Amino acid sequence: MKILLLSPHPNKTITFSSIVFSSLTLKQLAAITPEKHSVEIVDEKFQEINFDKHYDVVGISLMTYNSIRGYRIADEFRRKGIIVVLGGYHPSALPEEAKQHADAVVIGEAERTWPQLLEDIEKGKLKPFYLDKMVVKPEDIPPARHDINNHKFMVDSIQASRGCPIGCKFCSIRNVEGIKYRTRKIDDVIKEMHSIKTKKIFFADSSLTIKPSFTKALFKEMVGLNKRFTCFGNINTLGADDELLKLSSEAGCLRWLIGIESFNKTNISYIGKKSNKVEEYAKAIRKIKDYGILTVGMFIFGFDNDTPNVFENTLQSILELDLDSAFFNILTPYPGTPLYAKFESEGRILTKDWSRYLSRCEDQSVVFKPKYMTPEQLSQGSLKTAISYYSISNIAKRWLNTRNANIHKFMYKISSNISSHLFYKGFIKF
Repeated sequence: MKILLLSPHPNKTITFSSIVFSSLTLKQLAAITPEKHSVEIVDEKFQEINFDKHYDVVGISLMTYNSIRGYRIADEFRRKGIIVVLGGYHPSALPEEAKQHADAVVIGEAERTWPQLLEDIEKGKLKPFYLDKMVVKPEDIPPARHDINNHKFMVDSIQASRGCPIGCKFCSIRNVEGIKYRTRKIDDVIKEMHSIKTKKIFFADSSLTIKPSFTKALFKEMVGLNKRFTCFGNINTLGADDELLKLSSEAGCLRWLIGIESFNKTNISYIGKKSNKVEEYAKAIRKIKDYGILTVGMFIFGFDNDTPNVFENTLQSILELDLDSAFFNILTPYPGTPLYAKFESEGRILTKDWSRYLSRCEDQSVVFKPKYMTPEQLSQGSLKTAISYYSISNIAKRWLNTRNANIHKFMYKISSNISSHLFYKGFIKF
């Protein structure tokens, strides 16, 4: 059969916030597709969809924000008599909704269900839903197909582990990967890295600090591969483990993406991120930077303990931390998460227009009723914080405070900050 694997995008314009990583999910699906089938991957951020081209099966991976666009694409292919299969975070959370636009829905991980689904199609026995009730063993996670759908300037992705036991109430990882943490064989990960042609890679793992012993062993094997990488990690775990930081630097870590989320201890406790110790943030950031690694803080506004003064207070705290850069997000209750269930039970969900479930502050989209402020205060306050953080004066201070980073990381830090300033400059209207 001729199979199209597709990642939709709501609009064709690539912006500062657009993810420029290749779709790892589709490359993993391609890897588990039996060789007798031909596979084509289309990422709509970079390619147009050819609806007139013949396919036997179209598989579409959906997040919440691109689900409506994905449904429209699915409906168009189905009108042409082509079998459409939907999967990913959103269909796994709302399979009955997704089924209205598909011949079949894959719920959760697909390593065992996708090949079975294709076999059922050949036999004319396609089922409406495919759910693997057992978590996929790490040895059954195949190396992704890095030989297809690579674009210039795209950062390729890899996954060394799956699942997250932390269970933050706003996180939708549980919809697909679940809470059981599993690590792949290090030899398999290294072998896959050799198949990646790009020098920069992104670890799509929920966090590489869940099991430090595994990560240290992985980093030791990565030394000498001449790769520069970005990955997620917990701030306090990093701040307490010099060996992990040293090895990450030697392995080529460009920057750690750190889910700080909030400086409010009550918020941290509420979302279930017990690993975050607010009083230790500053010490941890200093230690990470001592090893010449860039620190990127990730923050969320709109928790139930946030009041209108959270924006200025957070900005000042961030500046004191001396991060190299930061991302600012609006709390978004994704379907399938405890946060969504809570807000829906309280009648606080303002819209189920999934195209508005974007979370990025620049999109200014609030889809729930905040507790201590208006939706407008939340959207505008989040954006103002980003604009202020990326002002020229604050960028200059970060530039002057740079230490230990090599010339490559220094230039990366400056260019990313300047590009962010130019991006947010277009939003200055307050």
